[in-house]
Amino acid sequence: MMLVSSASAGGIALGATRVIYPQGAREATLSLTNTSERDLYLIQSWIANADGKKSSDFVLTPPLFTMKPKKENTLRIMYTGAKLPTDRETVFYLNSKAIPSVNKEALKGNTLQIATQSVIKLFVRPQGLPSTSAEAPARLTCKVSGGRVTVNNPSPYYVTLVQFHAAGQKLPNSMVAPKSSLTVQVPGGRSGAVNFQTVNDYGANTPKQACGS
Repeated sequence: MMLVSSASAGGIALGATRVIYPQGAREATLSLTNTSERDLYLIQSWIANADGKKSSDFVLTPPLFTMKPKKENTLRIMYTGAKLPTDRETVFYLNSKAIPSVNKEALKGNTLQIATQSVIKLFVRPQGLPSTSAEAPARLTCKVSGGRVTVNNPSPYYVTLVQFHAAGQKLPNSMVAPKSSLTVQVPGGRSGAVNFQTVNDYGANTPKQACGS
Protein backbone atom coordinates (compact mmCIF):
# COMPACT_ATOMS: atom_id res chain seq x y z
CA MET A 1 0.00 0.00 0.00
CA MET A 2 1.33 3.43 -0.93
CA LEU A 3 1.17 5.92 1.94
CA VAL A 4 0.36 9.49 0.92
CA SER A 5 0.32 12.05 3.71
CA SER A 6 -1.47 15.36 3.39
CA ALA A 7 -0.87 18.94 4.42
CA SER A 8 -3.71 21.26 5.34
CA ALA A 9 -4.51 24.95 5.61
CA GLY A 10 -7.74 25.66 7.44
CA GLY A 11 -10.34 23.34 5.92
CA ILE A 12 -8.20 22.81 2.83
CA ALA A 13 -6.22 19.56 2.63
CA LEU A 14 -3.42 19.07 0.11
CA GLY A 15 -3.14 15.60 -1.40
CA ALA A 16 0.57 15.25 -0.55
CA THR A 17 3.30 16.78 1.60
CA ARG A 18 5.69 16.98 -1.36
CA VAL A 19 5.54 16.96 -5.15
CA ILE A 20 8.04 15.08 -7.33
CA TYR A 21 8.22 16.72 -10.78
CA PRO A 22 10.07 14.51 -13.31
CA GLN A 23 12.39 16.83 -15.23
CA GLY A 24 11.20 17.14 -18.82
CA ALA A 25 7.64 16.07 -17.99
CA ARG A 26 4.79 18.12 -19.37
CA GLU A 27 3.25 18.68 -15.93
CA ALA A 28 2.69 17.42 -12.41
CA THR A 29 -0.54 17.68 -10.43
CA LEU A 30 -1.62 18.17 -6.84
CA SER A 31 -5.13 17.64 -5.50
CA LEU A 32 -6.79 19.96 -2.97
CA THR A 33 -9.91 19.11 -0.95
CA ASN A 34 -12.20 21.37 1.06
CA THR A 35 -12.93 19.21 4.10
CA SER A 36 -15.31 21.75 5.64
CA GLU A 37 -19.02 20.98 5.82
CA ARG A 38 -20.07 24.61 5.28
CA ASP A 39 -17.14 26.98 4.61
CA LEU A 40 -16.25 28.39 1.20
CA TYR A 41 -12.57 29.22 0.61
CA LEU A 42 -10.65 31.38 -1.83
CA ILE A 43 -7.46 29.52 -2.76
CA GLN A 44 -4.35 31.36 -3.95
CA SER A 45 -1.32 29.29 -4.99
CA TRP A 46 2.19 30.06 -6.23
CA ILE A 47 5.66 28.53 -6.37
CA ALA A 48 8.75 30.01 -4.73
CA ASN A 49 12.42 29.22 -5.23
CA ALA A 50 14.83 28.06 -2.51
CA ASP A 51 15.28 31.69 -1.38
CA GLY A 52 11.54 32.07 -0.80
CA LYS A 53 11.03 34.43 -3.76
CA LYS A 54 8.14 33.84 -6.13
CA SER A 55 9.37 31.87 -9.14
CA SER A 56 8.49 32.75 -12.73
CA ASP A 57 9.78 29.35 -13.91
CA PHE A 58 6.41 27.66 -13.47
CA VAL A 59 2.89 28.02 -14.78
CA LEU A 60 0.47 27.01 -12.03
CA THR A 61 -3.20 26.67 -12.90
CA PRO A 62 -5.57 27.70 -11.55
CA PRO A 63 -3.60 30.23 -9.48
CA LEU A 64 -6.77 31.64 -7.87
CA PHE A 65 -10.13 29.90 -7.41
CA THR A 66 -12.91 29.26 -4.92
CA MET A 67 -13.64 25.90 -3.30
CA LYS A 68 -17.11 24.99 -2.10
CA PRO A 69 -17.60 22.73 0.94
CA LYS A 70 -16.71 19.05 0.41
CA LYS A 71 -15.34 19.72 -3.10
CA GLU A 72 -12.01 18.82 -4.71
CA ASN A 73 -9.86 20.58 -7.29
CA THR A 74 -6.52 19.90 -8.95
CA LEU A 75 -3.53 22.20 -9.39
CA ARG A 76 -1.58 21.69 -12.61
CA ILE A 77 2.14 22.49 -12.35
CA MET A 78 4.16 23.13 -15.52
CA TYR A 79 7.86 24.00 -15.59
CA THR A 80 8.67 26.59 -18.26
CA GLY A 81 12.00 27.98 -17.03
CA ALA A 82 15.61 27.57 -18.06
CA LYS A 83 17.36 24.22 -18.09
CA LEU A 84 18.08 22.88 -14.60
CA PRO A 85 20.98 20.64 -13.48
CA THR A 86 20.66 17.11 -14.82
CA ASP A 87 22.88 15.41 -12.22
CA ARG A 88 20.84 16.33 -9.12
CA GLU A 89 17.43 17.48 -7.91
CA THR A 90 16.39 21.14 -7.67
CA VAL A 91 14.02 22.21 -4.89
CA PHE A 92 11.17 24.72 -5.06
CA TYR A 93 8.28 25.40 -2.67
CA LEU A 94 4.58 25.26 -3.50
CA ASN A 95 2.53 27.72 -1.45
CA SER A 96 -1.24 27.50 -1.08
CA LYS A 97 -3.16 30.13 0.88
CA ALA A 98 -6.76 29.46 2.01
CA ILE A 99 -8.91 32.51 2.74
CA PRO A 100 -12.31 31.69 4.32
CA SER A 101 -15.44 33.50 3.19
CA VAL A 102 -17.34 35.70 5.67
CA ASN A 103 -21.10 36.06 5.50
CA LYS A 104 -22.67 39.51 5.33
CA GLU A 105 -24.19 39.26 8.82
CA ALA A 106 -20.79 38.60 10.37
CA LEU A 107 -19.36 41.65 8.63
CA LYS A 108 -21.75 43.91 10.59
CA GLY A 109 -19.84 43.22 13.82
CA ASN A 110 -16.20 42.85 14.76
CA THR A 111 -14.88 39.94 12.70
CA LEU A 112 -11.43 38.43 12.62
CA GLN A 113 -10.70 36.73 9.31
CA ILE A 114 -7.68 34.41 9.32
CA ALA A 115 -6.00 33.18 6.15
CA THR A 116 -3.94 30.02 6.55
CA GLN A 117 -1.10 28.89 4.33
CA SER A 118 0.48 25.52 3.52
CA VAL A 119 3.99 25.24 2.08
CA ILE A 120 5.26 21.96 0.64
CA LYS A 121 8.46 21.01 -1.17
CA LEU A 122 8.49 20.57 -4.94
CA PHE A 123 11.46 18.58 -6.23
CA VAL A 124 12.34 18.71 -9.91
CA ARG A 125 13.99 15.33 -10.44
CA PRO A 126 16.16 14.56 -13.50
CA GLN A 127 15.54 11.35 -15.39
CA GLY A 128 18.14 8.56 -15.39
CA LEU A 129 19.92 9.34 -12.11
CA PRO A 130 22.40 6.56 -11.17
CA SER A 131 20.59 5.63 -7.93
CA THR A 132 17.08 5.85 -6.48
CA SER A 133 15.76 8.28 -3.88
CA ALA A 134 15.12 5.33 -1.53
CA GLU A 135 18.85 4.55 -1.55
CA ALA A 136 19.94 8.10 -0.67
CA PRO A 137 19.56 7.95 3.17
CA ALA A 138 21.92 4.97 3.44
CA ARG A 139 24.63 6.93 1.62
CA LEU A 140 24.74 9.73 4.22
CA THR A 141 27.82 9.97 6.43
CA CYS A 142 28.13 11.91 9.67
CA LYS A 143 30.94 13.34 11.75
CA VAL A 144 30.71 14.91 15.20
CA SER A 145 33.48 17.34 16.12
CA GLY A 146 33.81 20.53 18.11
CA GLY A 147 30.21 20.42 19.30
CA ARG A 148 28.84 20.16 15.77
CA VAL A 149 27.58 17.34 13.58
CA THR A 150 28.27 17.45 9.85
CA VAL A 151 26.09 15.33 7.55
CA ASN A 152 27.48 14.66 4.07
CA ASN A 153 25.12 13.72 1.23
CA PRO A 154 26.90 12.35 -1.88
CA SER A 155 23.62 11.37 -3.55
CA PRO A 156 21.78 13.40 -6.23
CA TYR A 157 18.69 13.71 -3.98
CA TYR A 158 17.59 16.08 -1.23
CA VAL A 159 17.32 14.18 2.07
CA THR A 160 15.08 15.49 4.86
CA LEU A 161 16.13 14.48 8.39
CA VAL A 162 13.53 14.09 11.16
CA GLN A 163 13.84 12.68 14.68
CA PHE A 164 17.42 13.85 14.30
CA HIS A 165 19.63 13.13 17.34
CA ALA A 166 23.33 13.51 18.12
CA ALA A 167 24.92 12.59 21.45
CA GLY A 168 21.45 12.02 22.85
CA GLN A 169 20.36 15.57 21.97
CA LYS A 170 17.39 16.24 19.69
CA LEU A 171 18.33 18.47 16.76
CA PRO A 172 15.99 20.46 14.49
CA ASN A 173 14.53 18.81 11.41
CA SER A 174 16.96 19.51 8.57
CA MET A 175 17.36 19.02 4.84
CA VAL A 176 20.67 18.11 3.24
CA ALA A 177 21.09 19.21 -0.38
CA PRO A 178 22.39 16.77 -2.99
CA LYS A 179 26.18 16.45 -3.33
CA SER A 180 26.51 18.78 -0.33
CA SER A 181 26.94 18.76 3.43
CA LEU A 182 25.09 20.33 6.36
CA THR A 183 26.52 21.29 9.76
CA VAL A 184 24.32 21.59 12.86
CA GLN A 185 25.25 22.67 16.40
CA VAL A 186 24.83 20.02 19.11
CA PRO A 187 23.36 21.47 22.35
CA GLY A 188 25.92 21.38 25.13
CA GLY A 189 28.74 20.78 22.67
CA ARG A 190 28.59 17.04 23.27
CA SER A 191 29.98 14.25 21.11
CA GLY A 192 28.27 10.92 20.50
CA ALA A 193 26.21 8.73 18.21
CA VAL A 194 24.09 10.22 15.42
CA ASN A 195 20.76 8.78 14.32
CA PHE A 196 17.69 9.97 12.46
CA GLN A 197 14.76 9.10 10.25
CA THR A 198 14.17 10.55 6.79
CA VAL A 199 11.05 11.42 4.79
CA ASN A 200 10.41 9.43 1.62
CA ASP A 201 8.73 10.48 -1.64
CA TYR A 202 5.28 9.77 -0.18
CA GLY A 203 5.71 11.87 2.96
CA ALA A 204 6.22 8.88 5.28
CA ASN A 205 9.06 8.54 7.78
CA THR A 206 11.64 5.86 7.02
CA PRO A 207 13.00 3.53 9.76
CA LYS A 208 15.48 4.97 12.24
CA GLN A 209 19.09 4.65 11.13
CA ALA A 210 22.49 5.27 12.66
CA CYS A 211 24.94 7.48 10.80
CA GLY A 212 28.69 7.13 11.01
CA SER A 213 31.72 8.46 9.20
